[in-house]
Amino acid sequence: VCSMGNSTSRLYSALAKTLSSSAVSQHQDCLEQPDSARLDPIDPKDLLEQCQMVLQKRPPRFQRDFVDLKRSAASTHRPIRVMQWNILAQALGEGKDNFVQCPMEALKWEERKCLILEEILAYKPDILCLQEVDHYFDTFEPLLSRLGYQCTFFPKPWSPCLDVEQNNGPDGCALFFLKDRFELVNSANIRLTAMKLKTNQVAIAQTLKCHETGRLFCIAVTHLKARTGWERFRSAQGCDLLQNLKIITQGAKIPLIVCGDFNAEPTEEVYKEFSNSSLNLNSAYKLLSPDGQSEPPYTTWKIRPSGECRHTLDYIWYSQHALNVNSALGLLTEEQIGPNRLPSFNYPSDHLSLVCDFSFNPDPDRLL
Repeated sequence: VCSMGNSTSRLYSALAKTLSSSAVSQHQDCLEQPDSARLDPIDPKDLLEQCQMVLQKRPPRFQRDFVDLKRSAASTHRPIRVMQWNILAQALGEGKDNFVQCPMEALKWEERKCLILEEILAYKPDILCLQEVDHYFDTFEPLLSRLGYQCTFFPKPWSPCLDVEQNNGPDGCALFFLKDRFELVNSANIRLTAMKLKTNQVAIAQTLKCHETGRLFCIAVTHLKARTGWERFRSAQGCDLLQNLKIITQGAKIPLIVCGDFNAEPTEEVYKEFSNSSLNLNSAYKLLSPDGQSEPPYTTWKIRPSGECRHTLDYIWYSQHALNVNSALGLLTEEQIGPNRLPSFNYPSDHLSLVCDFSFNPDPDRLL
């Protein structure tokens, strides 16, 4: 960690403590929720400054702009900002994923975690949905809870992170929402089923009440099975998740937002199942295309020993009868990403973050 000069703050001390993961490397304790309620709140601007000081030898963050997508009258309430991101598990980044053009120095957790936090703090999501989280208990829960988020984590039962020496426990999905904006009504941790078998993939689904409007909505986060050859398996997992969400949303009576790394291109069956579901879902990032019908050309771009991988795998689905997409964050250009692709000294993950601003439709039943 670079020196902070003579004014090392109490906040930096809290940040620095999360650089050591030895206290949580004992996997049997990974599901115990730490007591962060007694810790002092953190000003997000102060934390962002501290992250930027740690990162002062790295290139600056890429500039990404929001695209205004409002097609109706302005909403009467503050938009709900949702961020979706596969942040790249540390154990996989260093130990299994073989990013042949990414220097190991760029993957050092001491700095990479500050890049991740910087991205989150820059966009200030009201709701944050993450995949491949293997530093939940020593980094994200302690810090984000002090920023005012309620935090939930559901690890994979057989996380590949556990195969890596000096790992930090299993990776999984994590969901965070600002307590001053929403109230938790109910929460479900779902272990996805495929072909009647419990799988290694999981989801979290939470029904929240918006303080400002009094409206209920459901937010879900998931990460489906990876790799070519597992298309039917992903399709079965998607069907299981949709079935669970139909029950939770009372058959689309409660508006729904589903964030995830689906590991599936738009040509796959699981994508079509979500598009054609009775829950009346649409993919928010399609709205960035000229015709509103095409997904972005990529949400992940990396180089492995087998070659270059450029795919669209990450999505934010939403109830199009009940919710409007006010804006969406534009993706990084090929020029910004650079010839060595992701991750890099500039960007901490091999997946791009997706961010959307939503508002409630005042008359959702009319559009069902």
